[in-house]
Amino acid sequence: MLHDPSHKPVIPEEKEIILTQKDKDILKTLGERIAQISGDRRNEENARNWTLLNDKKSVKPMVWINEIPWHEMNINDELTLKCTHPWARNLEDTLKKTIFQWNHFPGDMVVNPYIECPLAIHSTDFGIVEDVDAAYTDQENEIYSRHFKIQIQEPEDIEKIKMPVVTHYERATQYSYDAMRDVFAGIIPVKKVGQTHIWYTPWDYLIRWWGVQEAIMDLVMRPDMVHDIYEKMVQAWMVELDQFEEQNLLSLDCNNTRVGSGGYGYTTELPGEDFNPDHVLAKNMWGCSNAQIFSTVSPEMHWEFAVEHDLKWLRRFGLTYYGCCEPLDLKVSMLRKIPNLRKISVSPWCNSEKIIQEVGTDYVMSRKPNPAIVAGNIFDEAQAEKEIREFMELTEGQCHVELIFKDISTVRHDPQRLFKWEKIAMRVAEDYAK
Repeated sequence: MLHDPSHKPVIPEEKEIILTQKDKDILKTLGERIAQISGDRRNEENARNWTLLNDKKSVKPMVWINEIPWHEMNINDELTLKCTHPWARNLEDTLKKTIFQWNHFPGDMVVNPYIECPLAIHSTDFGIVEDVDAAYTDQENEIYSRHFKIQIQEPEDIEKIKMPVVTHYERATQYSYDAMRDVFAGIIPVKKVGQTHIWYTPWDYLIRWWGVQEAIMDLVMRPDMVHDIYEKMVQAWMVELDQFEEQNLLSLDCNNTRVGSGGYGYTTELPGEDFNPDHVLAKNMWGCSNAQIFSTVSPEMHWEFAVEHDLKWLRRFGLTYYGCCEPLDLKVSMLRKIPNLRKISVSPWCNSEKIIQEVGTDYVMSRKPNPAIVAGNIFDEAQAEKEIREFMELTEGQCHVELIFKDISTVRHDPQRLFKWEKIAMRVAEDYAK
């Protein structure tokens, strides 16, 4: 993740990676399995169908599962890490999770015929780190309750927000690349990949520093202050994006890269006709935005204090995605003002009939079934199917839909729930294939 409001980004270590033969052998075996999976014809078919979906020529609803409680998923030691070197363990973890998902709940996932070597990019971020009191029910779960301590209270606190500085630690990148090529030689290619999709979500950050109640009250009590501070965040993101472009650190995301809070970015409309493969620009990529904290805010205020500012960012990209957990069924007319909008999030809290009526076939609907279904005392398979099927029935099989299973904070330590949920979704999706 490029940004994380909970901590300062760690500067990449520029140190040669020396692995034991045991670590190499473990990674080689995993690389062989990835190469095998990537050769499966399902990848080609899935990539084609994702492309048709995002081009608004869909032939079926597409299914993708993300934000998984991995700490609850390990069965038969399939996810148990055996490497000793920290760099190797991190790579082992990534590869094992990919293999595990392909084996047990693939949906319409696509596995690349290469191993990605991410560029070692560091951003100084925005100058503020959240200060919280945390309450845990499960120490191993990344999802927990936070009480945010207020750091933005007065107009002058705008000065706490800093302009990011982006640096590519080239030696760190090269050390990783050399180590990967050594491990996977003759097995599977290695490809350097820069910054792909960027999660642009200023409000997700601001409420951690401002406070939820405080920020919402200030929309009414101190609107000028809100405009000034939000605009400062927009400009910080823009400055950072400028540096990515200037330093040639961007990579395409019109592939099996996640876009916004939805699925893959495959499309024939990107990277565009004037694309220079040696220098990726924002206009060749997907943009996104959301304002989850505005769930109960009117369309007019949502536009004024978020989207109208966001247009500066969104217009720089070829296509865009909007939304996450906030219900948008009453705000589609507002979203139509985004000139390059292609996907709209349809959260579990939307009025399904209303948003389907409003969107029609003009955009791709990124439907998020409620993950609470796998978090209860029992997993009701019939109810899980009913919830997915009811939404699809309302579309009458005419709309462009992706079924995105996310925000899965727990399966109650029963991985089979997720496996079954995926099979249900795939069955329903097949029933609505055109």
